[in-house]
Amino acid sequence: MSRRIKSALALLAGNAIGLLLATLLLTGFAIKPISFIVVVIIFTVVQVVAEPLILKLGEKKAPALKGGIALIVTLVGLLVTDLITTGLTVGGLSNLLGATLLVWLGALIGSIVLPIYVFPELRENKK
Repeated sequence: MSRRIKSALALLAGNAIGLLLATLLLTGFAIKPISFIVVVIIFTVVQVVAEPLILKLGEKKAPALKGGIALIVTLVGLLVTDLITTGLTVGGLSNLLGATLLVWLGALIGSIVLPIYVFPELRENKK
């Protein structure tokens, strides 16, 4: 399996962990079980597309936001996924903000743990 596919799988798994964490801990935030895989895929695709755009915008307009880009991308990903799928219910502004932190944290933990235990090839430097 190529490094790019393993990176994509690790990103999908990290986002799945974060979305599951938000679903378990926030009342009102829900993902229909039958839609979970679709929601994770759409959320991940939105993040991958939005990240370079938001990063470029942030560098030009507000360089101080550079550290919070991942949180902003997660927030945008949740908003867009909620708008285009019927399987995700955010349940209000407080849930949106809480889910942003939880999904970001879950994805961060996944991006640290998965390369150590599941995809050790991702820890190595690119050649």
